Amino acid sequence: MSLSTSDPHPNDVPTAPAMLLAAGRGERMRPLTDTCPKPLLSVQGKPLMQWHLEALLRGGCQRAVINTAWLEDVIVQRFGDRFGPQPLAVEGEQRFHSASLALVYSMEGRDFGAALETAGGICRALPQLLPAQDDRAGDVFWVLAADVFTPGFTFTQAAVARFVASGQLAHLWLVPNPAHNPRGDFGLDAASGLALNLPKDDPQPRYTYSTIGLYHRTLFAPPWCAIPSGNPQGLTAALAPLLRAAMDQGRVSAELYEGPWTDVGTPERLAQLHA
Repeated sequence: MSLSTSDPHPNDVPTAPAMLLAAGRGERMRPLTDTCPKPLLSVQGKPLMQWHLEALLRGGCQRAVINTAWLEDVIVQRFGDRFGPQPLAVEGEQRFHSASLALVYSMEGRDFGAALETAGGICRALPQLLPAQDDRAGDVFWVLAADVFTPGFTFTQAAVARFVASGQLAHLWLVPNPAHNPRGDFGLDAASGLALNLPKDDPQPRYTYSTIGLYHRTLFAPPWCAIPSGNPQGLTAALAPLLRAAMDQGRVSAELYEGPWTDVGTPERLAQLHA
């Protein structure tokens, strides 16, 4: 997506908040996750989720909602209600970013006894992500999984502005397929920039969803989603069916990200990041 002359200037678009998905049990990471939630596992000297928080802060994000369930009190105690400032290297010098990132928690374990899956968790957190009483809030937010390591990804206001101008329901960053997901998730039409819900027998290439995307709140309302904002009943629902339905109507765009990316889903993949 390139910024055209008809797109809004990044400064004219509200800063998008972020939702970090951190509620999973991390079954495949056991026994490491028996006593440590997966987002707090150390990767190159930092908790895994901290890499995302630092990148969001550098990108100008001002507020993040973190959904939790397994060992959720440990996550809250580790990060508190504000993250930053963080040191930034500028032309060989060490300078400090003056901003900080406000953190809010959607505690699914406390409220419902278990995680609500992706779409269920996002619906639960919507009132915290986009408060109705906040006149500065827009309708767009980032979503990313807290257990993915992608140190070079940048969260830019320019990307938010392009997405707002597109009128799409979601914009996904796809990655080349890792060994553990050789068939991929979604197709990509390079000419139109649309994500494709390809039939299983379609020979077109598929790519893996990086778990990073920009979303419009409309995707989490009828006709796309039947769960009310706030998900008061604690309904569980996956995100992929919503995305596939929207793709079938040409309402999801995507681009290929080819920087470093790891789904830290097993102890072996975690060990490789320290090799």
